[in-house]
Amino acid sequence: MVNVTYGDAGELQWVDETGKTIVYNLGDMGFVIAAMALVWVMIPGVGFFYSGLLRRKNALSMIYVSLASIAVVSFQWFFWGYSLAFSETGSAFIGDLKYFGLKGVLVQPSIGSTRIPALLFCIYQCMFACITAALAVGAIAERGRLGPILVFIFLWTTLVYDPIACWTWNSNGWSFVLGGLDFAGGTPVHISSGTAALAISVYLGRRRGYGTERLAYKPHNTTYVVLGTVLLWFGWFGFNGGSALSANLRAVQACIVTNLSAAVGGITWMLWDYRIERKWSAVGFCSGAIAGLVAITPGSGYVGAPAAVLFGVMGGTVCNFATQLKFLLGYDDALDIFASHAVGGIVGNILTGLFAQASVAGFDGTTVIAGGWLDRHWVQLGYQVADSAAGVSYSFVVTTIILWIMHFIPGLRLRASEEAEILGIDDAEMGEFAYDYVGLEQEIGHTVDTDVGAVGGGREPDHHRGREREGKESTSSVGEVEGEKVVPV
Repeated sequence: MVNVTYGDAGELQWVDETGKTIVYNLGDMGFVIAAMALVWVMIPGVGFFYSGLLRRKNALSMIYVSLASIAVVSFQWFFWGYSLAFSETGSAFIGDLKYFGLKGVLVQPSIGSTRIPALLFCIYQCMFACITAALAVGAIAERGRLGPILVFIFLWTTLVYDPIACWTWNSNGWSFVLGGLDFAGGTPVHISSGTAALAISVYLGRRRGYGTERLAYKPHNTTYVVLGTVLLWFGWFGFNGGSALSANLRAVQACIVTNLSAAVGGITWMLWDYRIERKWSAVGFCSGAIAGLVAITPGSGYVGAPAAVLFGVMGGTVCNFATQLKFLLGYDDALDIFASHAVGGIVGNILTGLFAQASVAGFDGTTVIAGGWLDRHWVQLGYQVADSAAGVSYSFVVTTIILWIMHFIPGLRLRASEEAEILGIDDAEMGEFAYDYVGLEQEIGHTVDTDVGAVGGGREPDHHRGREREGKESTSSVGEVEGEKVVPV
């Protein structure tokens, strides 16, 4: 029986082994529970965002991978992930197995904040681990196998995410002790996942037809992109605001700067794209909003609203131009994960070093920091750069090692066959489809007979007919199989 009671005001009370009474405010606990649920919603949001950007024959696999990340990481977090990241007896680099199987994770004050119990902190942080893996493995888009990715997620979370989370947020972690400022995951979430996506892209190699018109397609479902952005933007209030771990003014401030940076980032990216095509791109706006959210993440609990405008401008600008790195360096990052998350995380870390304010951090009434350059704490920028560089290098090297070890284990090679890539990962790996069979058959180069109707032998209903046309406006991989032509419907 857990030794908890309720006080006269309805607060939760726990008495430790020394007889000291710890009081938890139920409002704070309710706030963090709600924030946890908001972060969970972000994970399928990632799946929809990624799915909409791809060709239809690979649409379902991205949504599946996001849900698979929740499942695998949730088990890993229970098994030993939480202990490796947040055990109080761990080292400066990684925790120990004190909480293996969540043994002893109950009502004692959490390592993140004494205002909430460890059990609540555990499930909240579990959602961070889940979404980080989902962001990273999006790099397998259109050419990765879905079975081995489950093994990869477990290994990567253990060997990459947990150590980085430990050194960033654990009170024993080297970056935490050094004085690095990362409120909600600039390095553990975005730099680690974005750099891992780069390593995965390099390992998998280019998709078939890379650099030719075959891959010059538009996102197959812009509505999915918008839906994913909505879920991410909505959930980010729990991601950043919830990182205050209490319903206080600092949480409110984090929500304000999060929303502002996303708004400015979306407008900035859209304007950069407008200069090229003179079109108001919804995909461009959504990409910029995500970049703004990524950039503000590490500084959301440390900076004021005016600084958030700069976070959005710089996030939308630098990440937009960073999408060209894949053409300069020759890697095939289909979803620009490195440009949006790793580069955006670095931008956010650096700007946090410049604009962090002790007064803003103190909005919760307890946090004391030296601040950044605005507070004349010049060395803070060095701390931020060191943390960013460590996150990039560690994530890239260890992710590459994991991939190559799996490469030489039978059955665990991550690259799909050329036949599977042509057919589409949805059909080859899942045998299921995001949409109808007709669209899939037309996409891989089969002729569609429109004279055979689904009802009474007449023409097929419009909502089941293939939608692609020959020419520049096609958003699919029409003609993916050489030598075959698609008959327009």
